[in-house]
Amino acid sequence: MTIGSVALKPQAPTTGLAELSPAYFGLVMATGIVSLAAFMMEHQTLAMALFYLNIGQYVVLCILFALRAWRYPRRFFGDMVAHLTGPGYFTTVAGTGILASQFMVLKENLMIGRGLWLLAVVLWICLTYTIFTAFTVRQEKPTLDKGITGSWLLAVVATQSVSVSSALLAARIDQPYRLELNLVALSMWLWGGMLYIWMMSLIFYRYAFFRFSPGDLAPPYWINMGAMAISTLAGSLLILNAPHAPYLSSLLPFLKGFTLFYWATGTWWIPMLLLLGIWRHGYRRFPFSYDPLYWGAVFPLGMYAACTLQMDRAMQFGFLTALPRIFLYIALTAWIITFFGMVRAIVRNLKGVNT
Repeated sequence: MTIGSVALKPQAPTTGLAELSPAYFGLVMATGIVSLAAFMMEHQTLAMALFYLNIGQYVVLCILFALRAWRYPRRFFGDMVAHLTGPGYFTTVAGTGILASQFMVLKENLMIGRGLWLLAVVLWICLTYTIFTAFTVRQEKPTLDKGITGSWLLAVVATQSVSVSSALLAARIDQPYRLELNLVALSMWLWGGMLYIWMMSLIFYRYAFFRFSPGDLAPPYWINMGAMAISTLAGSLLILNAPHAPYLSSLLPFLKGFTLFYWATGTWWIPMLLLLGIWRHGYRRFPFSYDPLYWGAVFPLGMYAACTLQMDRAMQFGFLTALPRIFLYIALTAWIITFFGMVRAIVRNLKGVNT
């Protein structure tokens, strides 16, 4: 087969590895944020168990992604520049950033945390400019209703995960890099907000003016809320870092206003997404079956718990303490159900391979 004048060798028949979802690092995102939220609410045993599990999951996924890139490069890089699958790769950035945050918060291990933070930054730069440049210059493009989903907001989550890990690192080191890291965290926070406004406008337009079927409402639509939740968390950490960075102190009214704006927007999405879920599975009878994309629905629940707790502390409200605990239990329940669904799917696939 040739593309232009370049000859391409036929690839081997596809396997489970070839079909590996680009968004599978959502597993690391979901496990990591539930672990962090549990630690914030003093469930240390649970938090540490999920932390060690997450390290194993991260290593396994890194190996699987590397093998997929080596054995099926056309599929791996082809998915990266496709409108529907490309944004899924941003889970690698978010998963790496959240694991970095776990090392810094749960273990106070700045050496590994700093290394993972740097890796997240490099991945963010490479993926952001590769994916969006490819989307811009490719000749054949899908229409809006076929080309955009909630997974596009993973670019926002990835950006804000770098902001969160930068703010956490800045709070744990001395000068001369504390000011610079807080500026990186602030810049990422602002870029993430910009991306959300751009993308959410297109997604909401797709909601309201194109035919919408149950199959269109994939689990990543929960990222509509999750992107705002992690933006709230990043803003809360910047507020808490303000005493150590004069320019953050001068921006406190702005930081507090937009952090509350992000939290309120994320909160607004929760009833809307629940109603759409009831319509999808209750009214339209769309079947439940495990999909790696369901980790994109677990992550926002855990993130909402973590961000609400941190915002309550940063704003010194004092009256939102019950809400994070409720959402932690909801997120943990969703994580358990999805995890067992994943294990069941893996066992079924292994049996199919053996037979």
